Amino acid sequence: MRMVFLGAPGVGKGTQAELAALKFGVPKISTGDLLRAAVVQGTSLGREAKEYMDRGDLVPDQVVIGLVEEKVGAPECTKGFILDGFPRTVPQADRLSELLMAKGQSLDKVVCFLIPREEVVQRLGGRRGCSRCSAVYHVEFVPPKNDGVCDECGKELVQRDDDREETVRSRLSVYEEQTAPLIEYYREKNLLSELNGSGPVDTVQKRLVALLSGP
Repeated sequence: MRMVFLGAPGVGKGTQAELAALKFGVPKISTGDLLRAAVVQGTSLGREAKEYMDRGDLVPDQVVIGLVEEKVGAPECTKGFILDGFPRTVPQADRLSELLMAKGQSLDKVVCFLIPREEVVQRLGGRRGCSRCSAVYHVEFVPPKNDGVCDECGKELVQRDDDREETVRSRLSVYEEQTAPLIEYYREKNLLSELNGSGPVDTVQKRLVALLSGP
């Protein structure tokens, strides 16, 4: 079971990838996690990535793809994996296909999580995080007991800059511009399945399990 989960920021694909990984016994691979781990471990790719990150620059494709290649070749990925949010562009998808082909492998399914744009804005715009212990809340869905105060440590809750409405809308525009061709790319290869990502986490999980357990 080798899969890619696609979706705009805030659609919940990371949460669903974690749940599906547990359900089907395969690792979830997030490029953000890979980058952080490589930097902490001080690997050659990690050191290279850190130079870009320290400058505030985007880590280039060749570094990210190198990390993905190392991970999918690891023993724990023998039975498969779930790639969370990678690839993001058609060139990345081409490179992923090439590295899997070199191992005699291929993707089994690409799941694209879909929710209305305004629902994404509502989800991300309502997030608040604790400035001390990093606990996460939502002003509507998971509010703290006391407005603006963390239940765990009593510290003030703050909104991340990238969760502000204007930033969320900008992030969505970039996603739509970069990823629309990727969705068609996988549709043409008969790998794409679209999933309704609206609703509670357990409802979406049931839809996902039904999709992945089907023929």
